[in-house]
Amino acid sequence: MPDLTVPPTPPTPPVLLAALLAREDLGLRQIAGPSDPDTAIHWAHVSEMPDPYPYLLGGELLLTAGVHIPDAAGSGTYFDDYVARIVEAGGVALGFGVAPVHDTVPRALVAACDHYDLPLLEVPPPTPFSRVARAVWQLMAQARLAELRRVTEAQQSLAAAASRPDPVPSVLRQLAQRVGGRAVLYGPDGTEVAAAGRGASGTEAREALAGLARVVRPTESPSPTASPSSTAPTPTPADSTTPNRPAPTSATDTVPGAHLSTYALGTGQGFVLGVAAPQRAPGDHTIASVAAVLLSLLTGEHQSRTGADRSSALVRLLLGAPPEDVASLLGGDRWVVVHALPDTPVPDPVAASALAAALGSTLLDLAPDVVRVLVPADREPAPQPGWTLGVSAAVTPEDWPAADTQASRALARARATRTPLVRHGSAGRAGLAGLLPHGEAEAHARTLLAPLAAHPALTETLRTWLSLHGSWDRTAVALAVHRNTVRQRIARCAALLETNLDDPDVRMELWFGLRHL
Repeated sequence: MPDLTVPPTPPTPPVLLAALLAREDLGLRQIAGPSDPDTAIHWAHVSEMPDPYPYLLGGELLLTAGVHIPDAAGSGTYFDDYVARIVEAGGVALGFGVAPVHDTVPRALVAACDHYDLPLLEVPPPTPFSRVARAVWQLMAQARLAELRRVTEAQQSLAAAASRPDPVPSVLRQLAQRVGGRAVLYGPDGTEVAAAGRGASGTEAREALAGLARVVRPTESPSPTASPSSTAPTPTPADSTTPNRPAPTSATDTVPGAHLSTYALGTGQGFVLGVAAPQRAPGDHTIASVAAVLLSLLTGEHQSRTGADRSSALVRLLLGAPPEDVASLLGGDRWVVVHALPDTPVPDPVAASALAAALGSTLLDLAPDVVRVLVPADREPAPQPGWTLGVSAAVTPEDWPAADTQASRALARARATRTPLVRHGSAGRAGLAGLLPHGEAEAHARTLLAPLAAHPALTETLRTWLSLHGSWDRTAVALAVHRNTVRQRIARCAALLETNLDDPDVRMELWFGLRHL
């Protein structure tokens, strides 16, 4: 299953330069550069180095008092070189502190900032740089809190949508509303299964989003080509796919007027969630990831229709249909029943589900004392770590009750012999028993064992005791009773049958009868 780990919190959102300029307590004033309302600051940094490039990560408001400026800087290219290096390093704004070094902001610095489109702020003498930096962190904390609230509300609304009668469309509608765009669920063949929202609905955005979905679809791995506007590889036509190449779990791209992102759902069946929005907020990835997890759960059984078919089979059985009439809905005509006990005292639901998946089935019954799994006969059960298994013979649906009994007995024998897996004897290895007609063998068995007919516990104890070669201890383990109880029951059987159970011929005849009872 592809990794769809949801980030616990959204990344820290940046601070808009306009919000910092609006702080009256700072008294900042922009004197050069473009007045873009979307200019965002990720942090504030103080440096008096003549070349701050090596010390910047990008997104900074660089603060300086001009200590590094030489006396004759205005007559040369010093300021042009200085501003160019800031822009090259990714700085988004420059704050110049007036006093104590410079009474005014140098005109050449103003001209250089206008030339390179770098916002230049005048920091008044009463405002120390530490106050500016603190204001940036305060605004970031406020923005982060607001974003966390937005993400939390979105998670709650998405979870509520998933519980509605139409969960998939409801989740898509909520996601589109929360990101202010369009949400699409693509099927394994690339078609739109469902969609919601109107944002970024142009033809170019639709085609680009569908193409980006092919990048993360696990059934194919396109060879990427360069795209100057993409943050993820642009998909190529299907005939250039590279086999056996793992696909990413998510991808992003940008087209004019829309930010695109796609997420491979964790079912491994090729479903993909696509999101197109005019803007991309810091918490949008977290919100979309939550939606992807919910959609993974909702679409997990859609491809094979397993859930719908299982529901249909259950309803038909409850309404009186015989098992053989519903077997085709469950996936086969011949089945084996597996009884399993874990090494731990109590079967764990998660571990039981994992066991069923390892055996190749989703038909699981988690009873208090045993785990039962109905497995198609073409999937050979194998020993599983941490489990003791009893496997029935392959049967048709009308013989499921008999197979359940076989699996139970096989499990008892596995426990008694400390064997990870025991299979019930195959009908094809009947040996001498196959020389007699089945009806005559059953009639002889009923007559032979008639004295025990009214005592099922005695019959089962005798069967288990004979199968374990007369071992008192192993029989006690298999039946979960005390060894003295086994002795008492076997003695009772001998008395009712009026025979000597130490005689090997008697044991052989009784075993023959029990095999046909």
